[in-house]
Amino acid sequence: MAVTFNDIQTRAQTMCEQLIEWRQHFHKFPELSFEEVETSCFIAETLEKIPGMQVQTEIGYTTAVMGTLSSGEGSTVVIRADMDALPIQEKNECPYKSVHDGVMHACGHDAHSAIGLGVASLMGELFQTGELEGTIKFLFQPAEEMADRYGSTGAPYMIKAGVLEDADRVLALHMSPEDDVGDVKVHDGYSMANVDVFEALVTGSGGHGAYPHLGKDPVWMLGPVLQVLHGIVARRVSPLDSAVISVGSIQSGAASNVIPSEVHVKGTIRSYHPDVRELLHNEMEKAFSIVKPLDGDYQLTIKPEDPALHNDAGVNQAIRFTIKDLYPDFKILDQPFGLGGEDFAHMTREVTGSMFFLGCATGDEQTRDLHTPHFDIDENVLPIGVSILAETARRFLNGKEVKE
Repeated sequence: MAVTFNDIQTRAQTMCEQLIEWRQHFHKFPELSFEEVETSCFIAETLEKIPGMQVQTEIGYTTAVMGTLSSGEGSTVVIRADMDALPIQEKNECPYKSVHDGVMHACGHDAHSAIGLGVASLMGELFQTGELEGTIKFLFQPAEEMADRYGSTGAPYMIKAGVLEDADRVLALHMSPEDDVGDVKVHDGYSMANVDVFEALVTGSGGHGAYPHLGKDPVWMLGPVLQVLHGIVARRVSPLDSAVISVGSIQSGAASNVIPSEVHVKGTIRSYHPDVRELLHNEMEKAFSIVKPLDGDYQLTIKPEDPALHNDAGVNQAIRFTIKDLYPDFKILDQPFGLGGEDFAHMTREVTGSMFFLGCATGDEQTRDLHTPHFDIDENVLPIGVSILAETARRFLNGKEVKE
């Protein structure tokens, strides 16, 4: 008898205790970007227990792990899960609290990895019984959160290693603690932001604090620059477009009676559309050039990090139909995911794909936002994530993208 979406949902639900055990293990033993040594070993050892699974490690000279199930000819679907933690001191009190001081899974990557293992286990069963044709890859990616000294996060390294060369579709999910279990965000097109980091140096001559008229004060010059910077989005970008420029650091001087000779400024630029990104870069240059008529000078460097996440409408259609079949009472929210960055965007630039956000609010009175010390999830969301990813992948492999 052929497997149906109801079978997928039932199998995922029976895995709930195992999924929770995996998630709590990852949460208790978090590791920072590019340092996920024990995490990748645990994942590789778990994947190796799945019959038919081929496991590769140290992909792209990183801690990345890839598991592959294949029956030969057919489509190739990729499931991506990130596995790094953040440099945050956890403030939750629970049995699975982080044992690593100053390191915490505060973005849900512990859940993503557990769900990835769950999908791999479930799909392994289907391949063993001959229910599926084609190939499915499970990418456990390091360093989604932080770039290395070369400015690269984990996704570009995996792409350069060739993990997507034969892929037809790539899928991923993300925890959404501001949404209840049963709410799913699925959005076509640009859904998360381009991420650029800027650094600027404003220079003058400095001087004695008692005689400012004899020197060139870069702190004073920075005043109008900041006013223009904070007005770019309000007055140069269409209200219909999403964009942010934020200054995160201003450093200058060391003494109360000395006018410094330079000011260092750092910040972030966020946008969705490429034309808006270009506009922001150009306007930033104009803003800092204000210091020149004031007898100062500047250097501005803008470093691109992640591109904007672009979700394919066709892949999203398959995800929506899968959700409606599996969970007809769920609420599908068609809205962008915000101006945060997500390096899965590198993958959807290479292969048709999409990421959806899965509501996981705990329902208590504690605020548990992403990237905060109290982040946590309702673990009932874990089999839901497995069901949606596994069933969507099954439909792509069997050529039934919309209906069961």
